[in-house]
Amino acid sequence: MLVVVLAQRWMFTVTAHPPVVGTPVLAPEQSKAQRAFLSGELTETQAEAAQYLAAQPTAYWLTPEQDPPGTVGRTVSSLTSQARDANVAVALVVYGLPERDCGHHSAGGLQPSDYMAWTREIGHALEAAPDVRKIIVLEPDSLALAPQCGNLDARVPQLAGAVAQLAGPATWIYLDGGHSGWLPAEQMADLIEAVGVTDQVRGFATNVSNYRSTHDEFLYARAVSEELGGIHAVIDTSRNGAATAGADWCNPPSQRVGEPSGTYGDDVVDMNLWIKPPGESDGPCHGGPPAGAWWPDHAVSLLGDQG
Repeated sequence: MLVVVLAQRWMFTVTAHPPVVGTPVLAPEQSKAQRAFLSGELTETQAEAAQYLAAQPTAYWLTPEQDPPGTVGRTVSSLTSQARDANVAVALVVYGLPERDCGHHSAGGLQPSDYMAWTREIGHALEAAPDVRKIIVLEPDSLALAPQCGNLDARVPQLAGAVAQLAGPATWIYLDGGHSGWLPAEQMADLIEAVGVTDQVRGFATNVSNYRSTHDEFLYARAVSEELGGIHAVIDTSRNGAATAGADWCNPPSQRVGEPSGTYGDDVVDMNLWIKPPGESDGPCHGGPPAGAWWPDHAVSLLGDQG
């Protein structure tokens, strides 16, 4: 039996194709948009926006607050099962580092030993679905924030350990790549290289939870990739349809959803992807609820006339 399992793993490893333009991605049943739509607590306009967003291929964020140790594996198994049934890839954001977000709006995370156990549980669930294509965005902001937080020495073993736990057949991992308006490409590349796993991951993710234009992000991704020998990238286009926010990253007004997942790509950028789910708050700014909470009116605003 072990020989059969190993043979299957080998087959899925050698036949798996990395994400490209047109790669279909799961719209998770567990999304906050779907929960909001089913709640019966929204106005007609809010419900229409939630229903529309729930149907869009979007990453699911694994956090210890929502999917704690002991339950996160079941969540991952449910998501991979949904992806298998729909014959699509599943996109996951792993977001539970100790002292996450340096105490800012998305503060939280696990203790170091608990984080390793949590990512190990996620990894076991991913490994149990070798036939499902899995896109993993690992710890947004963890590297781009490190110079400000002064914690790169802690982040390096944490991220390297998480990569070791999560790697497996048909699994493409992307480290934090900041965005085009944050750190210079050379500095961002140095931070990524410091983790020491560029040979074990697919690449990096840019513009996560931000509003920078797709054009600027493609240029930035190419610049960072060139510094790192040509590794690949994914770009978050979930809320960059207007791209007029400038330096305002926390619920800036008058923004719009961007191009759907899988619309764009090139020899460096595997594909664009909705990583930050539109309708979830960035934090208590511009009248918003806590980070990650569903904000019905903001969902309506992001859609404009699309919902």
